[in-house]
Amino acid sequence: MMSLLAKEYPNAEAVSTEIINLNAICCLPKGTEYFFSDPHGEAEAFCHLLNTASGVIRDKIEGLFSRSVSLAQREELSRLITQPEPVFSQRRCREDFADWCRISIYQLVQVCRQLASKYTRSKVRKLMPARFSYILDELLHADTEENKEEYYAAIIDFIINTGIEIDFITELCALIRRCAVDRLHILGDIFDRGPHADQIIEQLMTFRHVDIQWGNHDIHWLGAYLGNPVCVASVVRLGISYNSFDLLEDGYGINLRALSMFASKIYHHDPCAVFRPHLLDVNTYDPVDADLAAKMHKAIAIIQFKLEGQLYRRHPEYGMADRSLLEQISFETGTLTVDGKTYPLRDRLFPTVDPTDPLALTEEEQSLIDTLTLSFTHSKLLGRHFRFLFAHGGMYKICNGNLLYHGCIPMQPDGSFDTVILDGQPVRGRGYLDAIEAKLHTAFYGDPKDPARQDALDYIWYLWCGPRSPLFGKSKQATFERYFIEDTALWEEVLDPYYTRIEERSTCEAILAEFGLSPARSHIVNGHVPVKAGEHPRKGDGLLYIIDGGISKAYHGRTGIGGYTLIFNSHHLALAEHQPFEEIRQNPAASAPKVQVVELMPRRLRVADTDTGEALRGQITQLEQLLEAYRSGELSEQN
Repeated sequence: MMSLLAKEYPNAEAVSTEIINLNAICCLPKGTEYFFSDPHGEAEAFCHLLNTASGVIRDKIEGLFSRSVSLAQREELSRLITQPEPVFSQRRCREDFADWCRISIYQLVQVCRQLASKYTRSKVRKLMPARFSYILDELLHADTEENKEEYYAAIIDFIINTGIEIDFITELCALIRRCAVDRLHILGDIFDRGPHADQIIEQLMTFRHVDIQWGNHDIHWLGAYLGNPVCVASVVRLGISYNSFDLLEDGYGINLRALSMFASKIYHHDPCAVFRPHLLDVNTYDPVDADLAAKMHKAIAIIQFKLEGQLYRRHPEYGMADRSLLEQISFETGTLTVDGKTYPLRDRLFPTVDPTDPLALTEEEQSLIDTLTLSFTHSKLLGRHFRFLFAHGGMYKICNGNLLYHGCIPMQPDGSFDTVILDGQPVRGRGYLDAIEAKLHTAFYGDPKDPARQDALDYIWYLWCGPRSPLFGKSKQATFERYFIEDTALWEEVLDPYYTRIEERSTCEAILAEFGLSPARSHIVNGHVPVKAGEHPRKGDGLLYIIDGGISKAYHGRTGIGGYTLIFNSHHLALAEHQPFEEIRQNPAASAPKVQVVELMPRRLRVADTDTGEALRGQITQLEQLLEAYRSGELSEQN
């Protein structure tokens, strides 16, 4: 190890310089961490919240200019940083556009300088666009001496006079946004419901420091990409249910033509009334008639229910045989019997179901699901996105003392960790999540001919909706009942005891201890279950935060708000409560979130207090040993 280090630092002077550099970095303020959960495909809303850093940028603007710049100008500057193009559209036709650009550049540089002050010049340079890196570096580090002031003004005049002001301001705004958030944590459920999960992942891929804790909806899509037929059917069903044809067909290239032809033929005279899609978004590229969409919806739903039942037969260890509800229908009377009680069906037309073998696919259905599965497994963009999600993701993450996961740690009613048998071994708590992650890696990277890989691929369905799945955390997924049964009592999905026990500090302390963390310095952050307006995301006496506030339009009726985000900077931990994005779109000036500081740090945190600081101290120790080796003559210095 010492000899390898000596190649990079060949003499005592080089070692000493690096020790000074690393110690200086440890003294810098801790960067801002931004926690975001359950974006559910709402790309436009997600990008807005990300670009504003939940009010962090606006706070900097207020701190710098509240006494020198009008409120209207401060609001415009905030909008410019968040989304430059609409502001340019309003301004570029005015005679004073050049002067406005000049003033804006001065102001933007001040905002950027303050946000970048937490970082080394080297780190800021890496965040800069290459084409403007020299100019930006000079502007950010110009001082107030007379010759520098003239130099500063000359650079800005050059930008205006050469006609690159729009491109420059756009890149400067992007740099400000990058400096506002040092590390981004995504607590799962990027996919489903909203129109553009693909755009969210593309945005995430531009971040230097991002981690993702997988959610059940992400795993749902993973199963489809890897070729699990029931996941394929379910992903398509849910996509049609929320009218996400653009995502499926234009985004990921999933060919739905065979499904539309099959549905049109088989359900030609069936109104498929209970399968009408939720029209929360309008498709730009692939508009589909609502009547046809309902038929496609029903066709793929029936295929899913058949495939589900087949999977439960293969895996009795899942304990989900009771969820094979097609087998419990009386097709003669059009009723379903559950727990000894009989319910009439809302829809009694099953032209592809053989009452003597309800789970058997017809030849056409088998051909259709094979075609759809091939479309998923051959989607290049989907493959690129899941390689990213695997490289940056996991079942949980411990970062700077905080424990992050999407759903829950399955529990017994008394608050003890639930013991689950996985691959013949009893697992619980952290061990359960570790075993699941290993199984998912087998599904993703394993040999397709290996039975263990096929078993792992089937298990993805259990993670999506199994009663003891830490990503699902409910007694059942009542999809079938919602379609076919009027009685809403059957729709109930009972939450895991985790969700009531986390109100108690002792439960949260036990979870932190399970992961080797101290409640004196740590928190738990998770999402999955939307928090309603009026319900506080803070649980367990401040040890746990559930931050799924419902960014998805599908949840706004239940939550009344547009989502929560959590901000952890060098001074405090803060919760931001957001308005629904439709309201923000209508009134951008009133879009500032309600930010509540929930915990003040006992002192300003430095890089030395973070995981990065711990790693740097390890490097410093090694360098000090190398320096001593040079000084003692144990190693010879090189010029």
